[in-house]
Amino acid sequence: MSDKKKPCICENCEFRDVVFAYLDEKSIEQLCEHKEEESFRKGEIINHEGEKITNFKYLKSGLVKLYRRTLNGDEQVITITRPFEFVSNMSIFSEERYQYSVSALEDSVVCTVDLTFIKELFLNNGHFAMGLLTKISMINDKIIRQTLDIRQKNLIGRVAFVLLYFTDDIYNSRVFDLPVSRKEIADYIGMSTANVIRTLSDFKKEGIIRIFGKTIEVVDLQRLEIISRRG
Repeated sequence: MSDKKKPCICENCEFRDVVFAYLDEKSIEQLCEHKEEESFRKGEIINHEGEKITNFKYLKSGLVKLYRRTLNGDEQVITITRPFEFVSNMSIFSEERYQYSVSALEDSVVCTVDLTFIKELFLNNGHFAMGLLTKISMINDKIIRQTLDIRQKNLIGRVAFVLLYFTDDIYNSRVFDLPVSRKEIADYIGMSTANVIRTLSDFKKEGIIRIFGKTIEVVDLQRLEIISRRG
């Protein structure tokens, strides 16, 4: 179960520098009255597809995936994202209900703000509105760019792309615990689970990566980059 906490303190919140920097002290105080932090354990759903949108949410810490269910019940993983991105908010100004689900891939903390208050800020503060729209647009552009990059690659290029994404963008390290299952990788890149398992095994045999349980070590980064680029 998720764990609701007291409203967090906004004065020193890292997120204030991202969007709320445009607010004056009075608005920051009001924000604190409408803002709460909620903890989610790995595997918990942060919001469900079809659920009514009542809050503005952003990821303060952890890692999440954005996905939707197909008619036959399979998952389509749209993106995997880190703190200060707004994957929960892509529909807040256009839809009454979430078009996608978001779940925690690691223990995560999400800040929630009453959506009515955010819309009031949006109408009354042009700089805040522009900052928020810019940030959400950047996330949308990133998702579209990733999707197009993945689609133009073959199988090994897609797996290499995902490994580089975790290495460079998510963990900034060549050694990391893979936060997703082989099936989730397959759902993300549009390939079968068996093909993902076989490709990771081939990368291991060729000395490109090492695998220790859930831990991945990228040994030959340059070769992985070439495979991703040429894939």
